Amino acid sequence: MAHRAAVLGALAALSVALPALSAGLPAAQAASASVAPSCVPAHLNVSAALAGKRVTVSPEPDSMDASATTQISFLGVPASQLVIVRVSGSRTGVHQGRLAAYSQGDGASFLPSHAFAGGELVTVHAELREGANTTPFAWHFTVAELDNPGSSSAAVVGVAKNPNAAPTVAPKEYQSFHSRPELRPPDVTVSPGERNATGDLFIAPYAGIGQYGPMILNQHGELIWFKALGPAGTRAGNFRVQEYEGKPVLTWWQDPLIADGSRTSGDVIANSAYQTIAIVRAGNGYQPDLHEFQITSQDSALITVYDAIDCNLSSVGGPSDGAVADTLFQEIDLKTGLVTYEWHSLDHVPLTNSYSSPTTTSQHEPFDYFHINSLDVEQNGDVLVDSRNTWAAYDVDAKTGQVRWELGGRHSSFKQGPGTATAWQHDAVQLQEGEITFFDNGASPQVQPQSRAIEIALDTQDMTATLVRSYEHKTPLVADSQGNVQVTGEDDWMVGWGQAGYLSEINAAGQVLFNAHLPPNWESYRAFVAPWSGQPASPPAVAAIAASGAHAGATVYASWNGATEVASWEVLAGASPTSLKPAENAPKTGFETAIPLAAARAGSYVAVQALNAAGTLLGTCSAVKISGA
Repeated sequence: MAHRAAVLGALAALSVALPALSAGLPAAQAASASVAPSCVPAHLNVSAALAGKRVTVSPEPDSMDASATTQISFLGVPASQLVIVRVSGSRTGVHQGRLAAYSQGDGASFLPSHAFAGGELVTVHAELREGANTTPFAWHFTVAELDNPGSSSAAVVGVAKNPNAAPTVAPKEYQSFHSRPELRPPDVTVSPGERNATGDLFIAPYAGIGQYGPMILNQHGELIWFKALGPAGTRAGNFRVQEYEGKPVLTWWQDPLIADGSRTSGDVIANSAYQTIAIVRAGNGYQPDLHEFQITSQDSALITVYDAIDCNLSSVGGPSDGAVADTLFQEIDLKTGLVTYEWHSLDHVPLTNSYSSPTTTSQHEPFDYFHINSLDVEQNGDVLVDSRNTWAAYDVDAKTGQVRWELGGRHSSFKQGPGTATAWQHDAVQLQEGEITFFDNGASPQVQPQSRAIEIALDTQDMTATLVRSYEHKTPLVADSQGNVQVTGEDDWMVGWGQAGYLSEINAAGQVLFNAHLPPNWESYRAFVAPWSGQPASPPAVAAIAASGAHAGATVYASWNGATEVASWEVLAGASPTSLKPAENAPKTGFETAIPLAAARAGSYVAVQALNAAGTLLGTCSAVKISGA
C-alpha cells in the first residue's frame, strides 16, 4: 500500500484554528464532512500482553491507527500453541487467513486473505493451548484512514528533500581517481592530528551536489570504500557495521531501493565482499524510515516507520480535518519478513506532549507530534525510544509495550539536574552501566546556543537524572537535524554532527582526537567508528598514462575499492597482455596509489597485483594498455 510522505518541520506555538465550512452545505453537514476520525485511543498506554501476559499482540488493543493491510502478530509462545478462532471487521466481515510461524519459534502472524477497510473496528478472538489448558483471549483495534492515499513517496522526516537530479559538482568538493573515474565521493577535510581509537569511519554523505552513498574512511580520514548510488538523488543513511548470523556485516537504509520488483525504500545487509545478502522491507504495507535499522541478537531487526493518517486535532488546537504523522517501530523476523511486533507512539504518548504545533498543519502537512528517531535495546531487554518533538526518551516494556518511564520533555519521570534537559534531540543510547547518551541538537527552531553530545546518569530509585559529561564543538555548530554519539574505546566519543556535516572523536577529558568535515551543504545522518575487514568480490582497478612529450615512462594508478588488507602493489608490464612480467613494487598510499614506471611506453600493457603485509597475493586485475598523455 502506498503512503503519503510526511516531510515536516517544527511549527509555531499553539493556537486554536477553526476549519472553514464547505461551500453549499448546511453548517451541520459541512462540519460533519470536514471532521477526521480520532487517531488516539480513549485510554493510552494499554498493555499488549494478553492470555495471562503470555502473548504480546499487535496491532495493540484499542489502537486507532492500524494499517489496512496489517498482519496480526502473536509474540511469546510457539505457533503450535496458537489457535485463531475468529478475525472480523465491522465493515468487511470475517477474514480467513493463515498462521505463519516466526523463525525463532516464539510466535506467529495471522495473515488475512484480504485487506481491512479504513475506519473499521477489527475484533480478534484466539486461544492459547498449553497441554490440557486452554486460555481464550480477545481484543479489538481500529484501522486508520490514510491521509491522501495514493502517494508513493517514502516517509522521510527531519532531513533535506531528495533532489530530482544530482547536478555537476565543483571539482574542489569531490575526490577523483584515474583507475575509478566513475567514483566521485565528496571530499573529507581532516584537521591535523591522529586518532587513537581502533577502527574505520562509516558515514553516508548526501544533500550536497554530487554523488551520494555509503562511505568508509580509514583512521586518517582517507577513503577505503564508496558505493555511488543511482539513479540520481538516491541516498543512504544510518551506515554502520552490525552482526548478522554471527558475522560482521554492513547495513544501511536506502531510498529508493530498487530490487525484487519494488522501488520503495528499504534496508540493505551486505557481507565483507560488499555483496548484498539481504534486503529488508517494512511490514504491514509501510515503508521503512532512515532513523533506525538495528539487528538484534536474535537476528530480528528493529526499524522505524513514518505514516500519515487522518486525525481530528481539534482537542489540541489543530484542525478537525487534520492529519498526523503516525510514527512507529516494528520488529521484523529477518528470515521470514514477518512483523513480530509493532508499537505506535499514538497509543502511548499524548499529543499534548509535543513541542511542535498542530495549528498550521493540514492533510498536506501532517502534525509531526512525536518524530521517532532512535531505538536501543536496553540491558533488561526493554526498548529505549527517542522522540525528537516531545524532547524525551521513553523506556518501553518489551512484553507489554507500555511506557515505564520518560526522560525529559513536559512530564519527565525524573527530577532533572542542571544540563540534563534536551531539545529536539537524537540518538538515545543506554550504556553498559545504565547511563544514557544523547545528541542534543538544541534546534530547530534553535533554543540552545549550539548542539552538544551529553551523557546522563539515572537513579531509578530516587528518580533523578544527573549530567555526567557534555561536549560542544570548538567551532560552534548547530545541527538542525540528525546526529549521534557513539562510545568507543576507553570512554572516547565519536560524535556525528548530522546536518552540520562534521564528525569528531574526543576522549573522556574533552580532548579532540580527530575532527573532519564534509564540503558545505553536505551532511550525514550519523557517523560511526568500528573495526572492519573488507575483501571485495571485484578485482583491483588500474589505469596507466604515458609521460608527456619526449619524456620516457608512465604512471600507473592502482586502487581496489573496499580492500582493507592491501599493503603494496606489484606492477606487471609487457608488450602484450600475455607477456607481462614484474616491473615495479610500491607501498599502498591512500585510496589510489600512483606508481612511476620508468621503462614503460604508450601502447604497451600493465596490470597490478595487490599484496598484503606478508607479501601474499590478494588479487590481480586484467591488463590495460598504457594511454598517451
